[in-house]
Amino acid sequence: MTRPVLHGADYSVYVRIARMALEEKGVDYELVPLDIFAADGIPAWYLRNHPFGRIPAFEHDGFRLFETNAITRYVDEAFDGPALQPADARGRARMGQMTGMLDAYGYRAMVWDVAVERLEKAEPDEALIAGGLSQAETVLRVLTSLKAPGRWLLGDQVTLADLHAAPIIAYFLKVAEGQKLLAEFADIQGWYTHIAARPSFARTEKAE
Repeated sequence: MTRPVLHGADYSVYVRIARMALEEKGVDYELVPLDIFAADGIPAWYLRNHPFGRIPAFEHDGFRLFETNAITRYVDEAFDGPALQPADARGRARMGQMTGMLDAYGYRAMVWDVAVERLEKAEPDEALIAGGLSQAETVLRVLTSLKAPGRWLLGDQVTLADLHAAPIIAYFLKVAEGQKLLAEFADIQGWYTHIAARPSFARTEKAE
């Protein structure tokens, strides 16, 4: 089989999620750089891979996928290596609940409304940041309530839930407000210490 290809930029949270899954499975893959914010815009050819012009997009032996959850599930099931999904239906449902919650309620608030707003804007919108922090607090509280006993979010097994949450929270922690809020959630802070120590996390970190 040919080496899988992932299109995207190393600054992207969702590209990093997919890369972490590939790294955890030990898959030799190619990251093809694609900056959707480039001055020239999105290349026309890329819309064949992702008709909505987002990243990442994935290709393996002529099989194309977009949407990070679909990509990571395929990576887990198509390649050898440690299983990244629980064996039981309830565990997989909880994993899907966590990743869905992070997509729907965590990503925008933590990454764009707080971190990007604080880091990238000459005059940050403090009301937007405050609203993002309020939403982030709810996300962290719910994530704490859903977390199983053990080192990882679903207990003793690293799953796609951990790989989904780590890049989002890592971006949130680029700013002091994110660091301060996470410190109020000891279980999630402890979990983050463990996931940040994994080789898959280090190998996908964007060089500053």
